[in-house]
Amino acid sequence: MSSPGRTERLVLDGVLTAEEAAATVAGILAAQRSDGAIPWFRGHHLDPWDHTEAAMALDAAGEHEAAERAYDWLARHQNADGSWYAAYADRPDGVDTARPQDASRESNFVAYIAVGVWHHYLATGDDPFLDRMWPVVFAATEFVLGLQQPGGEIGWKREADGGAVTDALLTGSSSIHQALRCALAIAEHREEPQPDWELAAGALGHAIRRHPERFLDKSRYSMDWYYPVLGGALGGAEAKARIEERWNEFVVPGLGVRCVLPNPWVTGGESCELALALWAMGESDRALDVLRSITHLRADNGMYWTGYVFEDKAVWPVEQTTWTAGSLLLAVAALGGDEATGAVFGGLELPSGLEPDCCLQG
Repeated sequence: MSSPGRTERLVLDGVLTAEEAAATVAGILAAQRSDGAIPWFRGHHLDPWDHTEAAMALDAAGEHEAAERAYDWLARHQNADGSWYAAYADRPDGVDTARPQDASRESNFVAYIAVGVWHHYLATGDDPFLDRMWPVVFAATEFVLGLQQPGGEIGWKREADGGAVTDALLTGSSSIHQALRCALAIAEHREEPQPDWELAAGALGHAIRRHPERFLDKSRYSMDWYYPVLGGALGGAEAKARIEERWNEFVVPGLGVRCVLPNPWVTGGESCELALALWAMGESDRALDVLRSITHLRADNGMYWTGYVFEDKAVWPVEQTTWTAGSLLLAVAALGGDEATGAVFGGLELPSGLEPDCCLQG
C-alpha cells in the first residue's frame, strides 16, 4: 500500500485524509499491470486517455516509477502513424501485448500523452525521460493535427480502416487544446520550435471560443459545458459566464454533477473535472464543495464508484474505475497546491498558440 507519508500533499479537509489518499493510490497501483498498463479495472479494457489520467494521479501522489512505467507502455505500443487504438483488452500480468478491442483511433485519446508527459517532467525534472518521450509526443501530435479541419476544430477519430471522421466534438477538441499547449511547452523546453503547432492551437482555441456551430451538438452532456474552461480555451469572465449559465442544470447539491441531461445520474469523473475547472477559474471554494459532495461515491477499499442514480438511490454502474479515482486525486492535488498538476490544468505558463489572421477576422 502507498505510504501516507507520500500522500500528505493530497490531504483536503472533508475530502481526503492522508490515509484515505494512500488507500486510493494503492487501488490504482493494484490495478496497474506488471507491464505498466492501467486498465479501467482488472478484467476491463484500457484506453489511452484514462490510462494517462491514472498515471498523472500516480505522479501527483509521488509514485513516479509507476507513472513512468505507464508512459513506457504507451511508447512501446504506439502505432506507426503516431496513434493508439481507442481500446485495448486487459491482459494477464506478464503478457506485454496490446490487443485492440476497438481499432479506431480517437484524436483526443492520442493527444493526451502530451499532457501526461509534461506533467511527469514537471513532477520529476527527469530530462532523460523527456528526451525519450519526445518522439512519441511528436508523432502523436502530428497524427492529431492530421485531423484538423479548415475551421480549426479537430475531427474526432480515424476509423479502423484509416478513414477520417471529420465531425468534431467540443469536449474532445477542448482536451486537445490543453494537449497542444503541453506539446508546445515540451517543444519550447527542448528548444525545438513548432510554428505549425502554434497556429493549430490558436485556430483550435478560436473555434472553441467563437464557433460552436463547428462542433456536433452534445449540449446534453456536462463535459461539453465545462471542458472549454478545463481545456484552457476559455478563461476570465467568459469562463465564469459559461459555468454560471448551466450550473443549476448540471450540479445536484450534495451529490455531484450529472453526466447527461435529463438522467438522474451523477458521476465522479465529471464532478472532479468540474472541480478542476472551477479551481482554474480561481473558485477554489466552489471546487471544494463539489469534491465534498461526492464522498458518497467512495468505496470501503478507497476506490470510487463511477456514478450514482439518485432517483433509485443506487450505485451504477457497479464498477470502481482507476480514472474516477485518478480524477479525484488530480483535483485534490490542484487544490492542495501541487505545482506540476497546477501547471498543466491552470495553464498560466503554457504556450497559448497563435491565432491565424483568418481567425482574428471572424
